[in-house]
Amino acid sequence: MTAPRILVVDDEADLRELLEITLVKMGLDVDCADCLSAARAHLAQHEYALVLTDMRLPDGIGIELVREVANNCRNTPIAVITAFGSTDNAVAALKAGAFDYLSKPVGLEQLRLMVQSALRMHKVDTGAGAADGIAAAVASRLTGQSAVMQDLRAQIVRLARSMAPVAITGESGSGKELAARDIHAHSARADKPFIAVNCGAIPEALMEAEFFGYRKGAFTGANDDRDGFFQAANGGTLMLDEVADLPLQMQVKLLRAIQERRVRKVGATVEEPVDVRIVSATHQNLAECVEKGRFRQDLFYRLNVIELRLPPLRERLDDIGLMADALLERLSAPGSKAELSPQALHALCSYSFPGNVRELENILERALAFSNGGVIEVADLALKGGALSVADVAPTPIAPAPAVLAEPVATTLPLAEPVPLSAADENLPHSLPEHLDNVEREIIRRALAKTHFNRTQAAELLGISFRQLRYRMQRLSIHEPDS
Repeated sequence: MTAPRILVVDDEADLRELLEITLVKMGLDVDCADCLSAARAHLAQHEYALVLTDMRLPDGIGIELVREVANNCRNTPIAVITAFGSTDNAVAALKAGAFDYLSKPVGLEQLRLMVQSALRMHKVDTGAGAADGIAAAVASRLTGQSAVMQDLRAQIVRLARSMAPVAITGESGSGKELAARDIHAHSARADKPFIAVNCGAIPEALMEAEFFGYRKGAFTGANDDRDGFFQAANGGTLMLDEVADLPLQMQVKLLRAIQERRVRKVGATVEEPVDVRIVSATHQNLAECVEKGRFRQDLFYRLNVIELRLPPLRERLDDIGLMADALLERLSAPGSKAELSPQALHALCSYSFPGNVRELENILERALAFSNGGVIEVADLALKGGALSVADVAPTPIAPAPAVLAEPVATTLPLAEPVPLSAADENLPHSLPEHLDNVEREIIRRALAKTHFNRTQAAELLGISFRQLRYRMQRLSIHEPDS
């Protein structure tokens, strides 16, 4: 069996020789080039399992080669060697399509880990069916056939080929962890661990021990050595959920672990290498957190190399029927499956879903308990803030209903007689949802101003819960004024 072939591109003869010796000892065939033109000549003659290039070359920069390989040799991963502390170069290379990067001075152990990961990915890409066949074989956890969901799944397949950190953004309940699991499942790391960590659920005093592990006797209660999240995810993917909730002190330590790819257990004197791909997620705006000093800018650039946005459910209402069907199949008792009436399905398609997919699941689970005969009606859904009566619901799609300011009043009001429209009705808003949003935004701002931006008091003043107020402020982009 022919050994995989590696191309090393570097103008430093000593480093080139060191890399070649290390790779040959790993059982690999190695070609070397000292400039871009020589590298292009090698690429025209051979197929490589990995290209490793320096960023600064006599006749150009390595990022040019990164773009060429990414566009013309899709099954060949390419990694770059950057100068120590050149974070911007590494990020730029990853965005251009680089598989991974190494920092000078090159650590041989880190080099071996990266090469092994690249060889696994190359084997996946050149195997039977290649990437498209593998993508089809791996069932996506994200349900939906709308255009936005098909595009999202295509992005996930592309992102899975890289080691670049991915930042997943989206509202609460939109499926960020499912997207992270799909990235892992489509990657060459699929047979390695996937570890998801909720950064907001770990006490600050325990964070370092939980992330990096600890040695026996490091502190009271440390009766045995224990691995942390990084060691548990070694070779696989570590998802940092709600990463914006990390305290600043922990952000510094996390940044070092990501940059150096080495961690030191609490109570240990030496660091150990880890091979982990980082996927972060948050419902907050990290750029705004950076501006307010709550999140480190250098860590932001490290995590936000590639951004993947998950659309809220109200932006893909065409998928609700398919999603509801899949959820009811899972939630129903064995041997039976509940169904939505046409009116109930239309009511769901007319709802804004502030809690997204998680809220849809909760609504259906509750409706199952109240339904009769295996058919869920509108009344069983108990939708809040925009529920329609059975008489008002017709099985034709409409735009999502805008959120209202207060909870619906549990009384039935008589319907007003319809008023015929005429050309004199010039005061009607151009967009009803936009008009209602502007009214709601103004009322909330007045309540916040009256309470000196005390959100708890403002929520009481408006007759809604603190959580409802916080959601509405996020949806309407109402921010606390800088002090």
